[in-house]
Formats: sequence, structure tokens, C-alpha cells
Amino acid sequence: MKLNWGMIGGGEGSQIGPAHRLGAQADGNFTLAAGALDVDAARGKAYAQRLGVAADRAYGNWQEMLDGERSRDDKVDLVTVATPNSTHFEITKAFLEAGFHVLCEKPMTMTVEEGEEILKVARKTGKICAVNYCYSAYPMVREMREMVRKGEIGKVRLVVTNFSHGHHGDAAQADNPRVRWRYDPAMAGVSGQFADCGIHALHMASFITGDQVRELSADFASTIPSRVLEDDAMVNFRMEGGTVGRLWSSSVAIGRQHGFDIQVFGETGGLRWASEQPNQVYYTPLNGRTQIMEKGEAGLSDEAGRLSRVAIAHPEGFPLAVANIYLDLAAVIRGESRDGLPGAEDGLRSMAAVHACVESAKGRGTWVDARPPMLR
Repeated sequence: MKLNWGMIGGGEGSQIGPAHRLGAQADGNFTLAAGALDVDAARGKAYAQRLGVAADRAYGNWQEMLDGERSRDDKVDLVTVATPNSTHFEITKAFLEAGFHVLCEKPMTMTVEEGEEILKVARKTGKICAVNYCYSAYPMVREMREMVRKGEIGKVRLVVTNFSHGHHGDAAQADNPRVRWRYDPAMAGVSGQFADCGIHALHMASFITGDQVRELSADFASTIPSRVLEDDAMVNFRMEGGTVGRLWSSSVAIGRQHGFDIQVFGETGGLRWASEQPNQVYYTPLNGRTQIMEKGEAGLSDEAGRLSRVAIAHPEGFPLAVANIYLDLAAVIRGESRDGLPGAEDGLRSMAAVHACVESAKGRGTWVDARPPMLR
């Protein structure tokens, strides 16, 4: 039986909305049953109905949706929050407290205190609060994680990762509303590029290694003078298990398109994955030749196989990575166990790292504890 799904934000013209709609419905687990899709109530209602949502469940805002859904026998089983950063906390907390499972876009909150509150509410209610770190759901990322877990590259010494692009590098476009909000503290919070993209890279480092960031040192730059928040960030970090990390995140690296990749170097081997070639992992054993591992080939882990959807040599892209998050969400909602679903603790750790980076950058790279107080 399909689960009912509702969406807040992600309306017509949204960058992330289509990926969620494709992902949620890719496996037949969810039906888009309700939505408050746009800050313009009339436009949001009209678009939801064009997507097949019944008129009485096409809401003008999230408060209407909460009031309308909580009293229904067929209320939504999962709510996706895909609104601007500054609204994530209020909406996510309200729906969790009302008994709904939530998938929140990143960053989960604007402050560490808000993140700790969300984690407490999720624990108290027993409801799922997932965070859309969808890159961790690519099959070959899961393969890397399994290889590290099995000790196939030995103890991890070093992680080098970056998420850098050049799509905000045109100073003439700095006031474009779709760009400007990312560097506006009122909308984005205390960080621009690092909170937007860098936390994906930092989460991936922890996800693959199975370790958490303990402390970090950051350098931020606003290369376009009109921007209050940074558009380029360099972060050094050290993990609780002793692993050293290096991270670069930029939105002004003209010539780079997506630019998310990660390298993990252990005592007996190294691994590399890039989002622009997501079907492949490069594996180099100590004193051996580099091997290219392909999604769908024989001998991969059960996790990589479970999340592979098409035959070998056929590309699987971003919407299907999002679909893998929804695939695991559906399983957990139905009472099954799934390993690797990013949750509220991941969202909290990311926000603590964001604020630690801001503090460090203001202190000209001083080392700062990156852990949220409640998890130290």
C-alpha cells in the first residue's frame, strides 16, 4: 500500500522540488497527497492541483497544511520541508510535535540550539527526522563505506573533499534573487557557501569513515564585495578517531560545474568518488595498480547492489540518489531497519560545524571544537 506524502516548498521553478517529486515517487512507495508549495498561496495551490493534489489538500501555507492534515484519517505519512533555510526549524518542529515523520532539506536549522531542540523533539516523539544528505545514498558511496568498514584500506589517515562550482561567479548576477538569498544572513543564516554545499562534503567524510569531526580551522572569503556571507571556504578538520581532513567549498570557481568529490586515504589503500562520475569508484591498494570499480558489477556489497536501479554502464543520477533516501524512509516508516539514513543528529552536527567554522574564520583560523554541546 502506498504511503501518503506531503511537500512544503519546492514549487514551480524550484531547483530542488523536481528531484524530490521524482525521488519520492520513483519506487511507487509514495503518493503526493498534500502540498503547500509556494510562498504565493494562489500559485502554490494551482501548481499542487496540476500535480494531481486534490483541491482540499492544496494548501496556501504550511500552517494550513498542518491544521488540515492532522485531523484526517488519511493524513500524510511523511512531510518534506524544502523551504528557505530560515524556516526549516519552525516547520520541522511543528510537524514532528504533531506526530508526522519529516524529511528536511539541509541545513536542518540555522543555529546549534535549534538543532539540539529538533533532535530532542525527534527522540521524544519517536518520529523520523531525516535530512536530505542525498549524496550519501549513491550506490558507489555506499560501496566505499562498506570497504572502509571491512578494513579494505586499513585505518583511515586522511580525507580530502571538496564541493566547488562557479555558478555564482558572475558579479553582475549577485543581485539575482535566486542567488542573493544564499549570501543574505536573514535568509541563509551565519554562513553562505559552506552551509549550502560544504556541509555535504563534511557529512560525506563522516559517513564514509564512520567517524565524527572533533575540531576544525576555517578560512572564509567573500570574493564578491556585495556579499555579506562567504562564497569560498577552506576548512581543515580532525576527527575523533585521529583522521585528518581537508575541505574546500566555493561558488566562484568558474569552470567547475558541480565539483563534489571525496578521496579517502588509509594505511593500505585509497578510494576516490566524484559526483560527476557517480557510477565509479577508483580504488588503489598499497603498492598496487588503480582499479575502476563500476556500479552494477559483480562482487560489490549488498548495500551497493540494493540501491542500484539500472544495469551496469547506465548512469544513475541525482534524482535517483534522492529516491534512495525515500526508499529507505518508506522502509523505516513501515517498521523495517535501514542503515545509513541521515537523521537529526547528522543535521545537528552539520550546524555545529557551520558555527564552528564561522567562529574559526573570524579568529583567523583558530582551532574550534566542532561538536554540538549535547554530543560532547
